[in-house]
Amino acid sequence: MSTTTSPSPGTAPTPEDIVVHDVVVKPVSRTRRIVTGVVMILVGALTFALGRNAEAHSARFDLSQGSEFIHLPDLVLPVAATAYVCGVLILVLGVLQAVKGFTKPWSTVVGSAVGLLFLLAFFCWAASGGTGSTIDLLGVLENTLGLAAPIILGALGAVLCERSGVINVAIEGQMLAGAWAGAMFGTVIGRSGGVVAALVAGALMGWLLALFSIRYLVNQVVLGVVLNVLALGLTGFLYDALMQPNQDSLNNPGSFDSIAIPVLSKLPLIGPLLFDQNVIVYLMYVLIVVIQVALFRTRWGLRTRAVGEHPKAADTVGINVLRVRYRNVIMGGAIAGLGGAYMTIGAVGSFTKDITSGNGFIALAALIFGRWSPRGAVGAALLFGFAYELQTLLSLVQPPVTIPTNFLAMLPYLATIFAVAGLVGKVRAPAADGEPYVKE
Repeated sequence: MSTTTSPSPGTAPTPEDIVVHDVVVKPVSRTRRIVTGVVMILVGALTFALGRNAEAHSARFDLSQGSEFIHLPDLVLPVAATAYVCGVLILVLGVLQAVKGFTKPWSTVVGSAVGLLFLLAFFCWAASGGTGSTIDLLGVLENTLGLAAPIILGALGAVLCERSGVINVAIEGQMLAGAWAGAMFGTVIGRSGGVVAALVAGALMGWLLALFSIRYLVNQVVLGVVLNVLALGLTGFLYDALMQPNQDSLNNPGSFDSIAIPVLSKLPLIGPLLFDQNVIVYLMYVLIVVIQVALFRTRWGLRTRAVGEHPKAADTVGINVLRVRYRNVIMGGAIAGLGGAYMTIGAVGSFTKDITSGNGFIALAALIFGRWSPRGAVGAALLFGFAYELQTLLSLVQPPVTIPTNFLAMLPYLATIFAVAGLVGKVRAPAADGEPYVKE
C-alpha cells in the first residue's frame, strides 16, 4: 500500500518517488505490488470462471420493500455476461497493479472496486442455481447492518481505549456484561432502563480494565483475557441462578420496535435500510459521527491522540495523562456495553450464555483493519457483518455448487483472519498503545 509523506527540509526526493503538488508519494515495494497484482488476477480468473458454471441465464435481485415513494423494479442481470465483464475488469486492474501499482488514494478505490465486482458476479452465480432463486438484496443489506451493529459499537469503544494508549482485549467481556444487564434490567424496569444498565455494566468492566492497567500496571493483554473469562463466568452463573429459573420475570425484556423516520424511511433502497431501525441503531449513528468528529476535530481528540502517541510530551504541556486514560477507557467500556445490549433488547429479546459468541474479538479485528479510526472500523465491521450474512444467504439460494455448511460457518472468522493478516498490510498502532505511564 502506498504511503504519502511530505519531503523533509533540504531532502530531495529519490528518482523512484512521485512528486504531486510538492508532496512526495512513495511507491509500494516491488514485491508487495506484484503479489497484490497476482492476487487480483487470480480473483479475476475466478470471477470469469463463475460465468462458465452458471446454471440459469439470468439472476434476479429484489431492491424494494414496497413501502417506498418509488418502487424499484427487480434487477435482472445476465449471469454469464456479468461474470465475464466483471472478470475482465478485475484482470485489467490486476495487471496494472502488478506492472505499475496505484498510489494511496487510488489503491483503496481499486481494492474496493475489485471486491464489489467480484461480489456482483458471485451473487449472480449464486442466484443461478437450479431453483432460480431471487436474492432479496435489500434484505441482505438490512441483515448485514443488523449483524454489524454490535461489532461497530464494540470497535468504537475500543477506538477510545487504544487511542488513549490502553489495549482493550476485554471488548468481549464488556459486551457480554452489557448484554446480561440489558436483558435483566430491561425485564424489570423496562427496555430504556435496560439500555442505561448496559451502559453502566460496560462502564464498570471498563473501570476494572482502567484500574488494573493504569494504576497497578498489569499487563493489558493478559488483563483483557482475564476480564473476558470473568464476564463469561459471572454472567453464566447469574443466568443459571436467576434468569433461567425465572424466565418470564427476569429474562423476557422483548426487543425495541423499529422507528420509521418520516420521509427518510420512504426513500428508495436507503430508506428502509438506514431510517427504519430501532433506537440503539440510531444511537450508533450518532456515536459514529460524534467520535469521528471529536477525535480528529476537537481539543479533546487532540489530547486523546497525544496521550496515545507520546504521553510524556503530553504531560509536559499540562495534559493529565492518567485522567484522560481513565475517562476514555470507561467511556469505551460503556459503548461496548451498548453493543451487548443490542444483542438482547435490540435483537433477540432475551439473554443466553455466551450470547456474544466472539463478536468482541471480531470488533478488535475491525479496529485493527480500520487502522484505529472510527470510520475505518465501521467499514471493517460491515465487512464482517456481511460475512455473517453470506453464510445464511448461501444456505437459502442453493448455488450451482454445494458449499459445505461448516465452511459457511467459518466465513466470518476467515474474513477476520484474512483482514488482519493480509488485507490490512503493515499498520501502526498508536505509539504508546499498551505502554503503562508512570508520572515522574
